[in-house]
Amino acid sequence: MRDRILSVDIFRGMTIVLMILVNTPGTWSSVYAPFLHAPWHGYTPTDLVFPFFLFIVGTSIAFAYKNKAINAGTYKKIVVRSLKLIGLGLFLGAFTIYFPFVKDFSDIRFPGVLQRIGVVFFFAAVLFINFNWKTLIGISAFLLISYWLLMGYVPVNGMESTFERAPNNLANYLDVQVFGTHNYKDDYDPEGLLSTIPAIVSSLLGVFTGLILMSKQPKKATILMGIGGSMLIAGHLWDLFFPINKALWTSSFVLVTAGWANLALALIYYLTDVRGVRFGSIFRYAGANAIILYFLSSFIGKILGQIKVSDGTSMHGWFFKTIYIHDFLSMQMSSLLYALTVVTFYCLLAYLLYKKGIFIKV
Repeated sequence: MRDRILSVDIFRGMTIVLMILVNTPGTWSSVYAPFLHAPWHGYTPTDLVFPFFLFIVGTSIAFAYKNKAINAGTYKKIVVRSLKLIGLGLFLGAFTIYFPFVKDFSDIRFPGVLQRIGVVFFFAAVLFINFNWKTLIGISAFLLISYWLLMGYVPVNGMESTFERAPNNLANYLDVQVFGTHNYKDDYDPEGLLSTIPAIVSSLLGVFTGLILMSKQPKKATILMGIGGSMLIAGHLWDLFFPINKALWTSSFVLVTAGWANLALALIYYLTDVRGVRFGSIFRYAGANAIILYFLSSFIGKILGQIKVSDGTSMHGWFFKTIYIHDFLSMQMSSLLYALTVVTFYCLLAYLLYKKGIFIKV
């Protein structure tokens, strides 16, 4: 069991390291294409990162609650953890370094990454402890198909629905109606309300993988590879009717990203558990404190972006300009080197926390 959890920890750590990497370039105006999200339909390696984390949240749920007694205390812990995650996300969205240290209410973004993790964790955990795996497969299929039908066939303001970024996109429309000015953009939010429904399935698909890893099935890596490949094929076929789209978290996007997640985790499992190869310790350290590392990277990054130096440039911009910009480097490379430096810092912090036995659970 410990080895299996180790491979999950390595995967989680890799994911959180990638999240920090793609979120902290030296400048957003100069970033290599693989480190950017797809403009709308389609996906890049960066678009895999967040669904990978929700997937591994589901896998961790399977490990945590498989043989646990289910009582009022269990539900309380699930609720408390969900509220902590949502609270941390709202704090990040509201905080400013200037007195009174809170943005104007109209400028606070309500949805966010940690908020979505909290909501998805709550529903995935509650569903897992109440239903068997066969029922969960049915629930997952129902949610994905229902989301497709809602997005594709429900008229919006008397107009035919669309999957494009437009007023008659149902997900965009609901986000604007519910959150108003509290969205990421004026017309949509990548962690919006309706798109959270298929995001729950991203976590449930991780639950199934966790159950496979804990089972007595032989050749687990082969099974995961087969499942991953099948999801990739199904997702790309569904893309013909419901485009792969991270901002909308489409059903095809759920299947494709879960497919890649299964393939990646199968490889790690094969190397660590089947072949006995020991690698990726730094990712295991990061995985042990994943949420707090993500929170700190976002919080500190926000502070560095708000503190101004003498010429009006942010401290972040000053560091980047002074240390990383050189005539012999392209701006994209300078921007990437800055991000790698940030990642190195948080990997070292993860190492220190792990060695001192400090595990901050949210």
